[in-house]
Amino acid sequence: MQVVILCGGMGTRLKEETEYKPKPMVEIGGKPILWHIMKHYEHYGYNEFILALGYKGDIIRNYFLNYRYYNSNFTIHLSNNTAIEFHNSSNCLNWKITFVETGSNSMTGYRTKLCSVYIKESNFMLTYGDAVSNVNIDKLIAHHKKMNRIGTVTGVSPPSRFGNLSISGNMVDKFKEKPNNSTDKDFINAGFFVFKKEFLSMLQDDPTCDLEGEPLEKLAMQKQFVVYKHYGFWQCMDTYRDFVLLNDLWKKSPEWKIWDD
Repeated sequence: MQVVILCGGMGTRLKEETEYKPKPMVEIGGKPILWHIMKHYEHYGYNEFILALGYKGDIIRNYFLNYRYYNSNFTIHLSNNTAIEFHNSSNCLNWKITFVETGSNSMTGYRTKLCSVYIKESNFMLTYGDAVSNVNIDKLIAHHKKMNRIGTVTGVSPPSRFGNLSISGNMVDKFKEKPNNSTDKDFINAGFFVFKKEFLSMLQDDPTCDLEGEPLEKLAMQKQFVVYKHYGFWQCMDTYRDFVLLNDLWKKSPEWKIWDD
């Protein structure tokens, strides 16, 4: 099963980092968040990726085209530029990556549509290039197959960033800081989708086609869209605050790091 990763957004709310690079290339612990996402899938045996590129996509292309150079010690003989000796080739990754140009201003549905020509299997996975999690991909896929619907989305209920106030008149009856208890109605779209290939025919060949708009709403109306509830770690990188948080977590105890070094 192939993994489509949406990498084309501009990341305007993270302008401190995205002015000169696409959001999937913003680093956590010295590695792009995109690399962390791909390592997650690789841990479960999925190493064939389709990257839907857009804003500053050449930076992503360049990173992977030169991945071995960026992540290895090597000796180059300047008299013969083809004579390069790598000293730690164990850093090479067994990834097959297809790069698809989808336009700087395209919406997510159109980006996915443009990737469809490269999707070979009857099911495929899709996620965003700006969030990390410890979601169990094996259990996600098993749930998708068991429910036998066109689409499955991973739902998460992240803890509130704000304290809750229970009040009577002008008096605070109860205060709870950043509660983590939630109900099903609190779940949000965390990405980590699984789709049957037939879903691609529901996407319009139009740059304004938004995955989160009509296509997924139509699936839901047809009772063809199910949720896989994930109660573990999930964190997106929407703002500079998120960037700082994820880098702090990486130094301490990154819950999404389920792979071995």
